[in-house]
Amino acid sequence: MAQEIERKFIVKGDAWRGLAPGTSYRQGYLATSTSRSVRVRAAGDKAYLTIKGATLGATRLEFEYEIPNDEANEMLDRLCDKPIIEKTRYRIAFGGFTWEVDEFHGANAGLIVVEIELESEDQAFDEPAWVGKEVTEDPRYYNANLAKRPFCDW
Repeated sequence: MAQEIERKFIVKGDAWRGLAPGTSYRQGYLATSTSRSVRVRAAGDKAYLTIKGATLGATRLEFEYEIPNDEANEMLDRLCDKPIIEKTRYRIAFGGFTWEVDEFHGANAGLIVVEIELESEDQAFDEPAWVGKEVTEDPRYYNANLAKRPFCDW
């Protein structure tokens, strides 16, 4: 069974800047509900279709499939709910983990969050100094919800 265990935090300060190159992301949602979401993502020169289940704590089912980039962009432009999530992702190595910093643009400009994927919900890890308040269980920070109610409307 494919599952994702992920914790999410607000980023504080700018000490993370310059620690890794960024990749531009565009992602949108074909369907969302409290029990599942279907996402299209274009990241650099790759594209994916992702199905995610409901989040229970920091865990949820996740299935991801690579798709042609041109088809992903057409789905983003013509089929996905608006606004499209636009962000730059920075993958920063720290403490034996990869921390993914997402700096949002467009309707979610001003929001910067970081995620860490774990093998179990109780797995220990050290946080970089630029990691702030945990928002794992705050649904406002789910990308699917940022597409429905962007950060600029908070």
